[in-house]
Amino acid sequence: MKNVLIIGGSGFIGGYLAQRLTRRGYRLRVPTRHRERARHLLVLPTLELLEANVHDPVQLARLMEGQDAVINLVGILHGGNGEPYGRGFARAHVELPQKIAAAATRNGVRRLLHISALNAAADAPSGYLRSKAAGEIALAQAGGDLTLFRPSVVFGDGDAFLTLFASLQALLPLLPLACPRALFQPVWVGDVAEVICASLEREESHGQTYELCGPRVYTLRELVAYAGKLSGHPRPIIGLPDAIARLQGRLMDFIPGAPIRLDNIRSMELPSTCDSACVLPFGMKPTPLEAIAPLYLAKTKPLTEKHQRSRV
Repeated sequence: MKNVLIIGGSGFIGGYLAQRLTRRGYRLRVPTRHRERARHLLVLPTLELLEANVHDPVQLARLMEGQDAVINLVGILHGGNGEPYGRGFARAHVELPQKIAAAATRNGVRRLLHISALNAAADAPSGYLRSKAAGEIALAQAGGDLTLFRPSVVFGDGDAFLTLFASLQALLPLLPLACPRALFQPVWVGDVAEVICASLEREESHGQTYELCGPRVYTLRELVAYAGKLSGHPRPIIGLPDAIARLQGRLMDFIPGAPIRLDNIRSMELPSTCDSACVLPFGMKPTPLEAIAPLYLAKTKPLTEKHQRSRV
């Protein structure tokens, strides 16, 4: 397993994963729509960065030529509304895995690794989670050696979660917060990358689904307050009643670049937490949030419209 195609490799998790895999001697192929946005990966000695459209079946099949494994990291938080999910979610979370499965079968690539989400299910309350479940099924039907990863919210330098709330508090005098009691068990992006690396090298991971969580459960209010404190911009947090939160989400659906939309609120109806006995695979110990977040949130800048567009 020395030649690996990473789809979505130019994103947040992809950068951490690529660094670890190149240190292990893997030869990586990372497609991107915009090469300039992924220039930070060019310093990695065994990484090939290619401009390509992975949604094009012909280009995707060519990208898989000569590869031993495919890792799919593609995921979006805002994909529109619809039944069972919005058009954006269908394209990124369902149709792309279907195309990956078909291209892998065509090229004889059996080893597939895929990032999904906690609570992914066909009857989940949000289109995001329903589409993630459909993507899992599409890859499973390929009949290869598949490993699924279901992380809680992933944090780390460059994230779009804690950094977002820190940036908002640097900009606003107070923060109206939907779903303040929603539960999360944040997992460090470095741990997620290490689990993927280990799974790539361990045959016992074939056919497995791994839930990935950190060592502690927090409410959303606690996480937002902590992000504001570390960034030096703590603000009063106004928890919104459920009805007001849903109304806010509906209004946000019409605002380009809005950080939280109705579908996100629906996702937060379910706790993004692992079972009480859940541990990281292969005996790995999860890294506490408090060991990492202070290292990057202190440098958070106010969120501008341009900055928000770049993170979506």
